[in-house]
Amino acid sequence: MAARDDEDEEFELGISLESVAAIVDAARAVQEGEESGAISRADEDEEGLDAEDDENMDEDALRAFISELNEDEQASLIALAWIGRGDYGADDWEEARNLARERNMRDPATYLLGIEMLGDMLEEGLEALGLSLDDLEA
Repeated sequence: MAARDDEDEEFELGISLESVAAIVDAARAVQEGEESGAISRADEDEEGLDAEDDENMDEDALRAFISELNEDEQASLIALAWIGRGDYGADDWEEARNLARERNMRDPATYLLGIEMLGDMLEEGLEALGLSLDDLEA
């Protein structure tokens, strides 16, 4: 696996690590909620969502967040998921991004949320590229 430590200036992820971190956290919460049945929008009240909304996006908010990204950011997310899933290697980053862009999926949010363990796949994709969400916590 190619580490990108010394090549950061040349390497362009195409999406901010903060955005990826938000999507990783939200995808995990949404997908874990689907498995356990924990998310029930009917039981949520509007006033109770504000305080936790940034950390606990529901599926609709996550879909909207992904949909509001530009095409390059969406392509980067899809390519990260593919690399994390093992469909491509880190050295194939540009090829994966180009293919994701060419496919120009009509609904990238639905596609991404259909990937089992999306949060883990995105994080593993970052790690394969020599990047880490841990850098944001420092």
